[in-house]
Amino acid sequence: MIRLIGVRDEPLSVDEVLAAVAAAGAGGTAVFIGTVRDHDHARTVTALDYSAHPSAEEQLRAVMEKVAADHPVQGLAAVHRVGDLRVGDLAVIAAASSAHRAEAFAACRQLIDDLKANVPIWKHQTFADGGDEWVGAC
Repeated sequence: MIRLIGVRDEPLSVDEVLAAVAAAGAGGTAVFIGTVRDHDHARTVTALDYSAHPSAEEQLRAVMEKVAADHPVQGLAAVHRVGDLRVGDLAVIAAASSAHRAEAFAACRQLIDDLKANVPIWKHQTFADGGDEWVGAC
């Protein structure tokens, strides 16, 4: 079921994630792509850096095992970028495939929500006004 896990400092590939969850019995594939935006809470973002705890991939695996236990998935994949990113860069890709679209959507939603809530990856944002902030688990 779990086909791809990664916390990487290089650009992410949607094609790699889609290939990882492809399965002959999958009638539906749901994908979430998180990109770096140019603002947060009405402030202009000029720089962004993601950092991860050494246990991030292990925690991501635990999240994915729970999603696989909760949903009849054929494949799961999740990759998260770390390091310096620019506006428009892909920060995270999560995907789930299943026999039916509703199951794929539900699994992908749980995967990205639980990843953001439970995997120790932090975002440091710098703003055009000179301020900055750390954002909790992503």
